[in-house]
Amino acid sequence: MSNLNIDGVKKNTFDAIVIGSGISGGWAAKEFTEKGLKTLVLERGRDVKHIIDYPTTNKFPYEFEHRGEPALAIKKENPMVSKCYAFKEDSMHFFVKDKEHPYIEEKPFDWIRGYQVGGKSLLWARQTQRWSDFDFEGPVRDDFAVDWPIRYKDIAPWYSYVEKFAGISGNRDGLTELPDGEFLPAYPLNAVEDYFKKSLLSKYGNRHVISARGAHISQAKQIHFDQGRAQCQNRRLCQRGCPFGGYFSSNASTLPWAQKTGNMTLRPLSVVESVIYDDKLGRATGVRVIDTNTKEVTEYYAKVIFVNAAAINTNLILLNSTSTRFPNGLGNDSGVLGKYVAFHNYSARISAEYDGLKQFTTDGRNPVGGGYIPRFRNLHKQETNFKRGYAAGFSAYRGTEMNTSGIGSELKSELQSKRLTPWRVGSHMMGETIPKESNYVKLDTDRKDEWGVPLLKISVDYDDNDVKMKKDYIEQLSEMFTTAGFTNIKVNDASQAPGLDIHEMGGVRMGNDPKTSMLNKWHQLHACKNVFVTDGASMTSTSTQNPSLTYMAFTARAVDYAVNEMKKGEL
Repeated sequence: MSNLNIDGVKKNTFDAIVIGSGISGGWAAKEFTEKGLKTLVLERGRDVKHIIDYPTTNKFPYEFEHRGEPALAIKKENPMVSKCYAFKEDSMHFFVKDKEHPYIEEKPFDWIRGYQVGGKSLLWARQTQRWSDFDFEGPVRDDFAVDWPIRYKDIAPWYSYVEKFAGISGNRDGLTELPDGEFLPAYPLNAVEDYFKKSLLSKYGNRHVISARGAHISQAKQIHFDQGRAQCQNRRLCQRGCPFGGYFSSNASTLPWAQKTGNMTLRPLSVVESVIYDDKLGRATGVRVIDTNTKEVTEYYAKVIFVNAAAINTNLILLNSTSTRFPNGLGNDSGVLGKYVAFHNYSARISAEYDGLKQFTTDGRNPVGGGYIPRFRNLHKQETNFKRGYAAGFSAYRGTEMNTSGIGSELKSELQSKRLTPWRVGSHMMGETIPKESNYVKLDTDRKDEWGVPLLKISVDYDDNDVKMKKDYIEQLSEMFTTAGFTNIKVNDASQAPGLDIHEMGGVRMGNDPKTSMLNKWHQLHACKNVFVTDGASMTSTSTQNPSLTYMAFTARAVDYAVNEMKKGEL
């Protein structure tokens, strides 16, 4: 029996284990396997193979029973996830339904999840911006959270590394607050977006509209062909899964690349219950996994473990990984595990019309959504009554309209006479929220899910800083719209719950001091050196930029460090 047990352990032993197959997990898989390590990738959801498992990708609108809209009964059954902009008839099979995986809201929180191979990389909005030292130095400059243990110079080469592989469109805009990257050709601004750009420069000088940077192959390079990907077709059906691989996803890019090495074992339908810590060895030895369907428990072992389950689930796994050494969660000597969770404030929008430039209209589809306004508040000095700032989206378009008031032949005639509408413009805010100890996630002591894992309690909310920031966004954008000659300006204060931004971060934050943080500058747990976290849970603060590109760069850098440490016998 002991020989059988030894054989079983050997069979379940790998060089590295990666928990999660989304954007950061996919990158960890690629980097480990490419460097020759036998790597186990664990995903709690079902398998989704590129192209094969995109059932709606080539459907026409008339092929959907409700022309793309989820049925009312489905919306009622899913009051939280149905609020998401991408939860439509063509993509809802990639979303976790509300009843399937419950959690406890101590305060309202709309947790948007994608449990399948590839995770939310099949669903993300694909906006990609680098951070700058305005972001990495923010906490220490503005006296909140803790100091980041890294700066832009530490990450810059890794941004370049992942950008070349993923394929990022954009312009070299020369803005210190938004560093340039390794770009494919940008998608151009349309006439009114460009007009607004010029209006801001003329009026303010330091406020910019740039072409939004996105993870779309606007011009394929050899590295993309080598991945089996092709140029983006500008279909804007990305949430269905792209058969061309035109936008970056784990399914189209990093996971197939890892698979080609022969070093990856991908196991879907595997709920990671906990990371196993050996008190005698003083290190993590593996993970405990529950089969989603059979509920069978299996243990897997490795020298190094990357926890990339997405921010909140990464917190859950570490909180549930208790031992004699770590009774309050793996690596939690500081007591901050699960705390200082933050997010992006998307709760305000503004729209208007423009009566000029009628000689132009829009043609084709822009997959990155138009323009982007980088943060301009409190950059070089504190100039408002709130900390930090906000970025904003900006887009303009012309649609068509028709008169449907008639009947009979009159109605038929009118339906054949479509007219162009005025230009319509819109913006949404993306505000940085301040990490606070009062924003936390923790395990429920009584209730468990169907796999025996404690349910998660979420207590995350806005604060006075967020209210003041939103007020400023509304005032500034209204003024900017008015200055540009836009009319019929309308403000939408959505008052949406946190979570719907889908940019939750923190809980396992980086920092220099083990007494106030969980991870060091290499994303290692201070107190358990062979466990790394490189997804959103590792973030010390949120900045205003979309975070996914930074997760990619963090992951590639951390794997490089981990492999070098393993070669030296340090892990």
